[in-house]
Amino acid sequence: MVLGSQNHLSFFSDYLVASLRLAIPLAFAALGGLYSERSGVLNIALEGILLTGAFSSAAATFYTGNVWVGVLAALIAGSLVGLLHAFLCVSLRVDQLVSGLAINLVAAGLTSFLARLVFSGGNAQRLPGIEAIVIPGLANIPLIGVLLFQQDILVYLLLFLIALTTYILFRTSFGLTLRAVGEYPQAAVTAGVSVQRVRYWAVVMSGCLASLGGAYLTLVQIKFFTEGMSAGKGFIAIAALIFGRWHPIGSTSACLLFGATEALQLRIQALGANIPYQFLTMLPYAIAILALVGLAGKSTPPKALGVPYFPENRESN
Repeated sequence: MVLGSQNHLSFFSDYLVASLRLAIPLAFAALGGLYSERSGVLNIALEGILLTGAFSSAAATFYTGNVWVGVLAALIAGSLVGLLHAFLCVSLRVDQLVSGLAINLVAAGLTSFLARLVFSGGNAQRLPGIEAIVIPGLANIPLIGVLLFQQDILVYLLLFLIALTTYILFRTSFGLTLRAVGEYPQAAVTAGVSVQRVRYWAVVMSGCLASLGGAYLTLVQIKFFTEGMSAGKGFIAIAALIFGRWHPIGSTSACLLFGATEALQLRIQALGANIPYQFLTMLPYAIAILALVGLAGKSTPPKALGVPYFPENRESN
């Protein structure tokens, strides 16, 4: 009886850890998308930023052997992609959906091409990874210890960023400014706020945070780069944003739900159940669609989301 209980506890603990690991890249991307979309800029480019961050961290780590150089490379690459998206959407006022989709297509093609050059014709070179930090004493707590106190630095950074973003968004003047720009930019302008500057900052920050999700994929979760390894995670992150109603904690909770769903389908496949693997593979995406359908008409986005701002027309509006 005791041995059986321990086996069940171990299985459940492993499942929770796998769910958390699969949710981390989604949560970084969703947190990044939150900054951008709270400012009124639709960021469909999260998928491309994840992939860019994954490749940049892998390439930099491959050449230097230093994972922290890889993380820094991901941050730089993500900020540059975010800057490009901001330039297209804020300065040139390109359709935000078109800009994001174009970045996704370019990122998919460019990373595939560069991976074959960087990794000498192959794209599965083993990389050094970021090791977990074991907190003495706390790590031995059943179930909770392995889940919260035996994680790598990026997980702890994510938890800090969730708390910091919640505080900034709802307890600081900058958070109020960011939300005002996303809801009613004309009113923000009358208060002396530069809509363009706030949106540039938000979209660049979005790129940095989402790229950390890509770095987590290559340096913690998989430890090598493969073409198209983001596998739709950026789009699931957008679904998590909507499901979480553009709130840091709500969006992260939605990411945990999607991570748990993906971990479940992997375990069902491992058990050899007589279920077509194609059905199991699509399960996380089906859950995302069902979540969005269930929220139809209930989740209200920022009012200026996807709407370009024209300074010369603000008086006529």
